Amino acid sequence: MIDLNEAGDGMEQTAPVWAVFGDLMSGLLGAFVLVLVGVLIVQMELVTSLESEMAKRRQEEQRRMALEKALAIPLASGRVTLANGRIGISGSVLFALSSDQLRPDGRLLLKSLVPPLKVYLGERDEMLMVSGFTDDKPVAESNRRFEDNLELSAQRALTVTRALIDEGMPSQRVFAAAFGAEQPVAANTSEQGRAKNRRVEMAPVARTAPAKPAS
Repeated sequence: MIDLNEAGDGMEQTAPVWAVFGDLMSGLLGAFVLVLVGVLIVQMELVTSLESEMAKRRQEEQRRMALEKALAIPLASGRVTLANGRIGISGSVLFALSSDQLRPDGRLLLKSLVPPLKVYLGERDEMLMVSGFTDDKPVAESNRRFEDNLELSAQRALTVTRALIDEGMPSQRVFAAAFGAEQPVAANTSEQGRAKNRRVEMAPVARTAPAKPAS
């Protein structure tokens, strides 16, 4: 005969095992759900980031095409280049060597750029940064007007900025910057390379919000 007391004791000893197993499965399931949720969140963030990057690239491409369209005539002349949103003009087109005085042809070229740039900047509420660059050859000692290449590039950028304003560019839409021999586009080991580095660039940039006065 089976002792009922002994059978009851066996059942009491077996029950906790199933309870522990159930708790373990519940814990594993909870951990799995947490991992799954984490993976889904990461994937959603990646998708959002990718969509944002694609939208940014589309916007940049549309901006580039709009700028190319606005500058179609000057670009066709071959005296102006457009790369990465920067309008480039060779220094020899605008200035004599080591000079900040505009050549007559250079002024006419700048005059031709003002109408399309005014429309482009106005439609996007942007500003035009005019940047001056030089090669790495020190300013000649005979040229005492400029302390160094940085000052020469600054004066050239200011000259172009003033010429644009004189030809109708709103003064609040344009500002000057100088980089001297920094950011070369070619090696300064040959005259051709140095000629490429002596340049003025113009780039549309976002208008900065005015600083709030301290309370």
